[in-house]
Amino acid sequence: MTRIFATYDIETPVGLAHAADVLAGEQSTGTFVKLASETDELRARSAARVENIRTTSSSNAPSLPSRKTGNTYERGLVTVSWPLNTVGTSLPTLMSTIAGNLFELAEISAIRLTAVQLPKEFGRDNPGPQFGAEGTRAFMGGHTGPLIGTIIKPSVGLRPSETAELVKALVDAGIDFIKDDELQANGPDCPFGERLSAVMRVINDHAEKSGKRVIYAANITDEIDQMWRNLDLMQSVGAFCAMVCLQSVGLSGVRAVRNHSEALIHGHRAGWGLLSRSPDIGVSFDVMQKLWRLAGADHLHVNGLGNKFTESDEVVAESARSVRRPTTSDHSLNDAAMPVFSSGQTIWQIAPSRKVVGNDDFIFCAGGGIMSHPGGPGQGVTALRAAAEAARDGVSLDEMTRQSPALQIATQFFKRPSSP
Repeated sequence: MTRIFATYDIETPVGLAHAADVLAGEQSTGTFVKLASETDELRARSAARVENIRTTSSSNAPSLPSRKTGNTYERGLVTVSWPLNTVGTSLPTLMSTIAGNLFELAEISAIRLTAVQLPKEFGRDNPGPQFGAEGTRAFMGGHTGPLIGTIIKPSVGLRPSETAELVKALVDAGIDFIKDDELQANGPDCPFGERLSAVMRVINDHAEKSGKRVIYAANITDEIDQMWRNLDLMQSVGAFCAMVCLQSVGLSGVRAVRNHSEALIHGHRAGWGLLSRSPDIGVSFDVMQKLWRLAGADHLHVNGLGNKFTESDEVVAESARSVRRPTTSDHSLNDAAMPVFSSGQTIWQIAPSRKVVGNDDFIFCAGGGIMSHPGGPGQGVTALRAAAEAARDGVSLDEMTRQSPALQIATQFFKRPSSP
């Protein structure tokens, strides 16, 4: 029988074996009392099953508030499986199963979903990325190297005409990729339609004059019917990248965009810290990125090396690698997404980012790393491009500064982060 597997880091005052049984029952055929209809045959066919338990530690106090208490709180990794026939391949149903009521169980004083293994049927029944890295380059006319990108700043406050003025400065500077901030969607002061039309006039004019198609990731995040209208408007003005705040619209929202869309889907993980920041509760990025990709995301934010947030470089590197691995047991399926590095990025992080990915199939978003270059945004882009070329050719930044005055200035102006 084909099964779905999920692994949890669990802490409990009632013993790992008992807590695992409670979890499996709650998330499949059982409840708080024995049911006459829960027969042995039904359980054999439909129940979740505890596959493995490995104790890792114990403590004298709970990591999270817990109604049930004990003298010792045992901690370990528990793997549970479900038959595919009871869950199906619906991503929302999968989430309700592997990340549902189990987070509230009184027998568990800490729980984090760390991994999921999905059978090939999920790849068959869900659309997955429509374009990925190869398709992204095709939209741009065959661009080579990493995509040097930036974010429209200030995040909010600019009117449509002011946004377009900033975009013109950026495309004239040689940028590859521009995205709306996650906070800028369809507010009264900067309506989506007006902003999109103003920006695309600039981008289309630049493409006609230069032959270069710059990607503008327009933030379409909204109710589903409005996102569909936004996609239709994008198509009418030649825009081909829709930015979606993944957690805000949910898996069904991402799937709805994918089903309606002929555009790249740029997945922003705004709010990610809610699921990831605590070691005692939440969901790992490795789990969520699989589901977001299955729903249709082509690009996925993974934070950045030496970032301004809380994640370590090791976590960021693993996230970047994870979006390129298979989502299911079908390893022949080409469903890799393009990792997006952002958050406090400058010329210092581009070589380590390339080393993590192993090639140039990534987007490198620098806000201040471009805008605050002493020579202006154009020199900021030039410096990043030179740093990317140095990384590709295995040349040190010091050596490349002899060929690029913009890079030399950047190495003197931007403080080298302590971590990459």
